[in-house]
Amino acid sequence: MLNVISGIFNIEDLRKKFLYTLGMVVLFRLGGHIPVAGIDTIKLQHLFGQGNILGFLDLFTGGALMRFSVFAMGIVPYINASIIIQLLTVVVPQLEELSKEGDAGRKQIALYTRYLTVVLALFQAFGMSFWLRGVMLQDYNFIFFLLGTTIALTAGSTMVMWFAELITENGIGNGASLLIFVGIVSRIPSYVAQTATLIRGGASIFGVVILLFAFLCMIVAIVIVQEGQRRIQVQYAKRVVGRKMYGGQSTYIPLRINQGGVIPIIFASSVLMFPATIAQFVPNPAVQKVVGLFSPSGSLYMVFYFALIFFFTYFYTAITFNPKELAENIKKYGGFIMGIRPGKPTAEYLEHTISRLTLVGALFLAVVAIVPTIVESMTHITSFQGLGSTALLIVVGVAMDLVRQIETHLVTRQYEGLLA
Repeated sequence: MLNVISGIFNIEDLRKKFLYTLGMVVLFRLGGHIPVAGIDTIKLQHLFGQGNILGFLDLFTGGALMRFSVFAMGIVPYINASIIIQLLTVVVPQLEELSKEGDAGRKQIALYTRYLTVVLALFQAFGMSFWLRGVMLQDYNFIFFLLGTTIALTAGSTMVMWFAELITENGIGNGASLLIFVGIVSRIPSYVAQTATLIRGGASIFGVVILLFAFLCMIVAIVIVQEGQRRIQVQYAKRVVGRKMYGGQSTYIPLRINQGGVIPIIFASSVLMFPATIAQFVPNPAVQKVVGLFSPSGSLYMVFYFALIFFFTYFYTAITFNPKELAENIKKYGGFIMGIRPGKPTAEYLEHTISRLTLVGALFLAVVAIVPTIVESMTHITSFQGLGSTALLIVVGVAMDLVRQIETHLVTRQYEGLLA
């Protein structure tokens, strides 16, 4: 770790990338404090205290949504667009062909992702503006508020997308992931301050220690599982082309335990947040009672949360990992898995292996998702409620990826020194 930190400041190229990334992050944080005109902040704070989906979305914006700034939607439309395009690439033949055309195809897919981001941001901004008309100042015209807020939020989300792509291209790490990481980490001081307030109010210090220890154990488990993989050895047969001999080497296929990353938890959380949000439009006591069971403190919430994480983990793995295509590529280039016949038996073996790995990954994600809720209910320390499983997975995953990329730069620099 010390080598990574020293390398950032000692290597000029890496230092420029780091400072560029830092500058983009500063601009992102500054934009999160520029408010949209016409909002009654007192009413807005009251709305966020009702436990709807806005609180979950605010996790990805670093508090910009709670302040209802021009960056209130943050990087969420860009992430949604990326996920939709990724899923469509599997089912739409034209997009699948583009993904196989190298840099030109990837650039075209990236262009489609930007267009879809703007469309999603426009619809989301309009819906959010119409929904939040109740927090509008009394002396504001509704039409002006609707148009102005929609334009401001769409422009802000597009600018955040631009920041993310600039970081990916000229900085260090993945821009979208890094901006989410910054938004989550920026909330930690407020969590610490709330914890200190609870302790001064008579909360148990022992409960705080148990909660922090649980978070530490979760971080260690996340690191182990995120890095864990099953390596399937593939042997390539020797073949003669002209006067040259090719093949004969051995390699492996790295199958990760957690193929879906944090996406299954995000999908499951979003699905379970919708009933509470929709219930605000149906002020019926019976409906409110039923929806209350699906609130984070409800009795059925954790059961459905656990089941949905399992479903989305298998679903996402199924659409992103194609064992038949992988088996065909291995056979095409003269490879085979030791002890397995090429073709259909190889596909069946890969499918069986990934199915078992997905079971372990889904079980891990489900346990990690419900542990914070269980520990908080036992210790009655709710100050870290926002820093749940989703936030921990994102923070740990992005931090590991960032360190890995910096180490790659350092290794590349060493090889350049040897060649010089």
